[in-house]
Amino acid sequence: MLRKIRLTLAVLFFTAVTLLFLDFTGTLHAWLGWTAKIQFLPALLALNVGVVVFLVLLTLAFGRVYCSIICPLGVMQDIIAWVGKKQKKNRYGYSPAKSWLRYSVLAVFIIAMIAGIGSLVALLAPYSSYGRIAGNLFAPIYGWGNNLLAYFAERADSYAFYETEVWLKSLPTFFIALLSFIIIGVLAWRNGRIYCNTICPVGTVLGFLARFSWLKPVIDKDKCVNCKLCARNCKAACINIANHRIDYSRCVACMDCIGKCHKGAISYKHPAKEAAQPKAVESKISAEQINDARRSFLTATALVATTAALKAQEKKVDGGLAIIESKKIPDRKTPIVPPGALSARDFARHCTACQLCVSVCPNGVLRPSTDLTKLMQPEMGYERGYCRPECTKCSEVCPAGAIRPITAAEKSATQIGHAVWVKENCVPLTDGVECGNCARHCPTGAILMIPSDAANPDSPKIPAINVERCIGCGACENLCPARPFSAIYVEGHEVHREI
Repeated sequence: MLRKIRLTLAVLFFTAVTLLFLDFTGTLHAWLGWTAKIQFLPALLALNVGVVVFLVLLTLAFGRVYCSIICPLGVMQDIIAWVGKKQKKNRYGYSPAKSWLRYSVLAVFIIAMIAGIGSLVALLAPYSSYGRIAGNLFAPIYGWGNNLLAYFAERADSYAFYETEVWLKSLPTFFIALLSFIIIGVLAWRNGRIYCNTICPVGTVLGFLARFSWLKPVIDKDKCVNCKLCARNCKAACINIANHRIDYSRCVACMDCIGKCHKGAISYKHPAKEAAQPKAVESKISAEQINDARRSFLTATALVATTAALKAQEKKVDGGLAIIESKKIPDRKTPIVPPGALSARDFARHCTACQLCVSVCPNGVLRPSTDLTKLMQPEMGYERGYCRPECTKCSEVCPAGAIRPITAAEKSATQIGHAVWVKENCVPLTDGVECGNCARHCPTGAILMIPSDAANPDSPKIPAINVERCIGCGACENLCPARPFSAIYVEGHEVHREI
């Protein structure tokens, strides 16, 4: 019964999280968005104390049920392992814990977080890894399936489905997602949860807490006949049947052992004092050291957020018209990050590169970065669309606090960048025709068309940009008719400000 309950909940959570990355309409986030915000690392980065405390208490009460029910990467591994078991049953076996590797990876992970090495954090974070896999591998298949249905629906005079564009947002991120899926998939196929118990930093932290959980699978030595059926079906390889011990730091509370034991020798309960299981392997990092590292991380994150907020108020922006620069390619000195991020630095500190915002962006503005310093973290580009002032979907779905929730009014008053005009590309000057497309579509009225020759009112009109009113939405860059390069582009701001 316990196993069936666990499987049901795991399927529900896994389906809900996966749909968040597949849903291009954005309608499911209102109902299922909470499943992303209860993921451990995003909640920790967002300083969502309530969720973190809940997950810690959940682990202290029931063991690592987070890993077997809530974590989508863990459930994905279980699905792959289940398929692998169809070929060969009873294929697992006990193996000693690799504590040195687990805690070494955890230490590197914490250092990377404090140092702001977002690309390394993104590679190791389990929720982010699954987000990349779902967004880059599963979402295109889902999109093509939708387009196929839209094709047939159109011929049946039905509008139940509509075609959506499927495009490759980032080639490096795609290959990283594919490689992650292959590596994790092969490990799960052959060895079950070995990735969770050797590499995953969240699994290591929760595994440390699970050693002290109230309820645990307990082996009754009197009933056990040493058939090893439980150990051969334990995908965490944590049951040492020779000594009747279970390594609770690696046990993910999947309940498979309970279902496989025909003698009723394993039960899920609070162990009696004399039957309490000793530690399978002595950890090389003490609890005090882990707690110190955790406190250091939280302190550093709080300091960064406070500093970014203070600098946002101290930031000064030059007024007047934008400087005319002789650029043909929008080679941005500062990448553009979404409204709701306090600054580029704060965004990089909090973002786990799960790419949920990329999946939900309806205008194709967000895409993974290819910059090695912030690899896979989202950045904005206006080749396919612009950041519409009324859209706040990315701020609604971000589970890590990298993009704070904002209203449409707050977004319209937030300056994330400013427009820069490139004279050599401007159609009125190059082709001698009237344009004004940028001025007509500017939502803040920051662009005015003025005569190119002040002494001649009838001279071709060119855009004059008031950078104090420009919010950096990219409407001008996206809708500029100049080809192949826009005559106007948006330069990002390190710190966002209100206008």
